[in-house]
Amino acid sequence: MTFRIRNLVALLATVSLPAFAADLGVVDAYVRMVPTGTPTTGAFMTIKNSGSTDRKLVKADSPAAKTVELHNHINDNGVMKMRQVKEIAVKAGGQAELKPGSYHVMLIDLKAPLKEGESVPLTLTFDDGSSQTIDAPVKKPQAMMQQMDHKMDHGKMKH
Repeated sequence: MTFRIRNLVALLATVSLPAFAADLGVVDAYVRMVPTGTPTTGAFMTIKNSGSTDRKLVKADSPAAKTVELHNHINDNGVMKMRQVKEIAVKAGGQAELKPGSYHVMLIDLKAPLKEGESVPLTLTFDDGSSQTIDAPVKKPQAMMQQMDHKMDHGKMKH
């Protein structure tokens, strides 16, 4: 019996687990609060890749919406349009910024109104099959602008 356990332990030690936890991290995640009755909203975040291999976000899910899609805004002859995309690249040693007017996660057909201060669970799935579930706080657009304003370096601005 102990021989089998030692073999099992040795085998498990050689199994390669996805490097997600070590290589990819999500920061500054939030979901935009929308007026009651608005059926869609966006989730935004920065995905950082500290690894040496390019990665791709290929799917997102959330119990807060019936449908969740990856989206981007494009300029089509001077008209900004939103389009679903199959994936969002996260370059090795770099990051992907999911932000308004760019790449984002679209939450479609919300199941309940979102309230400021609540969190929305999001499961992000990557090209290697690994996934991570995060809790993204719901924020009012004004609160998001104030947060961005505080991050700016006003010392370099000329008056």
